[in-house]
Amino acid sequence: MRRKYFGTDGVRGRVGEAPITPDFVMRLGYAAGMTLVAREHLPAGDHPAVLIGKDTRISGYMLEAALEAGFAAAGVDVLLTGPLPTPAIAYLTRALRLQAGVVISASHNPYPDNGIKFFSASGTKLPDAVEAEVEARLEQPMGCAEPARLGKAQRIDDAAGRYIEFCKSTFPAELDLRGMRLVVDCAHGAAYHIAPKVFHELGAEVVAIGAEPNGLNINDRVGATSPQALQQTVVEQNADLGIALDGDGDRVLMADGQGRLYDGDQLLYVIARQRLANGGLAGVVGTLMTNLGMEHALAQLGVPIVRAKVGDRYVLETLIERGWKLGGENSGHIICLDRHTTGDGIVSALQVLAALRLQEKTLAEASDGLTLYPQTLLNVKLPSGFDWQGRPEIESARIAAERELGDSGRVLLRASGTEPLLRVMVEGREARQVTILAEGIADAVRRAAA
Repeated sequence: MRRKYFGTDGVRGRVGEAPITPDFVMRLGYAAGMTLVAREHLPAGDHPAVLIGKDTRISGYMLEAALEAGFAAAGVDVLLTGPLPTPAIAYLTRALRLQAGVVISASHNPYPDNGIKFFSASGTKLPDAVEAEVEARLEQPMGCAEPARLGKAQRIDDAAGRYIEFCKSTFPAELDLRGMRLVVDCAHGAAYHIAPKVFHELGAEVVAIGAEPNGLNINDRVGATSPQALQQTVVEQNADLGIALDGDGDRVLMADGQGRLYDGDQLLYVIARQRLANGGLAGVVGTLMTNLGMEHALAQLGVPIVRAKVGDRYVLETLIERGWKLGGENSGHIICLDRHTTGDGIVSALQVLAALRLQEKTLAEASDGLTLYPQTLLNVKLPSGFDWQGRPEIESARIAAERELGDSGRVLLRASGTEPLLRVMVEGREARQVTILAEGIADAVRRAAA
């Protein structure tokens, strides 16, 4: 389904440019509110209610006010949490029995960007059909409920505490983190006042970095997209482990005591091995970008893996379709459906820590069954409207690379959903071979597009 405003993770863009403008966001709130009013069959006199959270971007204040006005005009009550991780809004929407949750965030993007994403009453991303209905209402003039039917707003003062307790509940009750020294990098984002407390209250000694947001520094040389700060601090502080979240707290990377970084595939593998040992793992969902080494490592354990399209939304859809509980992306989005309805960086880190405690292993030891294959990813600019799939020289280059790699490698060509780029990914056992083949395909694309 082609959507005008919604991407794979809500509506996103640069603040002040369409669609992330105050007037559009107010209309978006109204359209979403009217959709809820039409879909919900509440007792007479009751209003639908939504929860609105945000990350630490300075633009969040403006967009929060615009959304609140739009929902109120549609006759929808609003509950405001202030800065909270995206998965916290998913949890609280479900726990408070609300009709929807809204997050104002652009995740791992820099502060000039922002976005709006929605959760259903069950704490999952909105179905495509509901997003299509909201988009249809956006094409209609904005109205206003009669004065007696306008929505009201209130703040939820204990939202952070509720979510901290939820996160702790996903860690085995018989375990603790005493004796562990952890560096926790909050990316100057939504988890700055949450993550350090979670790990501290479970017994760890916590060194927090990236926990001083000022509205302009979210994801700025810290967090999961810039893990060098974490790696350096782990070594300097002689810590056991480091945990890096992104700006809205839904993805995680980790570093061991030597400062070695572990990506989403490696962390997912550690969790999968522990779930398998507990007898509760039917299969794992990855994406087209999941490393081939992960596929081979899980095969050695007798665990099937299915690849979804890139995006945690598609990982979740595939998990639900198959009735499985564990999936994720190498970027650090990990979904443990036996713990939460969406990807959660803090909860995922706790699952890794639980596995290390139960196995009495280091992170290196717990992931030693997985060897990541060298991977080269190149972005090639394309002219507007260029049909790369219809060019025989590009297809010939791809086929030749696949033939050379055989069963020990993989080639993926994927158009970017947000930029005029073709992403050329090659992975295999030999780093030099992978680089040469990727550059060869990229050159073929450039010649074809010239």
